Amino acid sequence: MWHCITGYLDADSDPVRQAIQEIWEETLLPARALEQLTAGLTLRLADPRGGPDWTVHTFLACTSQRRLTLNWEHKAYRWVWPWKLSQFDGQVVWLTDVLRAVDSLPSAKARDRAAS
Repeated sequence: MWHCITGYLDADSDPVRQAIQEIWEETLLPARALEQLTAGLTLRLADPRGGPDWTVHTFLACTSQRRLTLNWEHKAYRWVWPWKLSQFDGQVVWLTDVLRAVDSLPSAKARDRAAS
């Protein structure tokens, strides 16, 4: 499935530090390789398994490093422009919400305005 880097945030944890930690754990990309780490909107997303809603702290991380070393959570990766993801089947249901939260996709209102 097309997915993004994710992780669990303990109640007393800092979202920025946890984001950097998750990036490291899932890609071996060190903090010094991040050229940008910008907080996006905080989302409330429904748990697809019917559990309590998730509070999702979104971040946009940028790097010029092309090669990553993935951990066991991922099988492969591919660098793609966010607006081209719709061309690929098998996305997690909330990926578009996360990409919009970090301004990587136009909002539904912006799309509607551009189409009219």
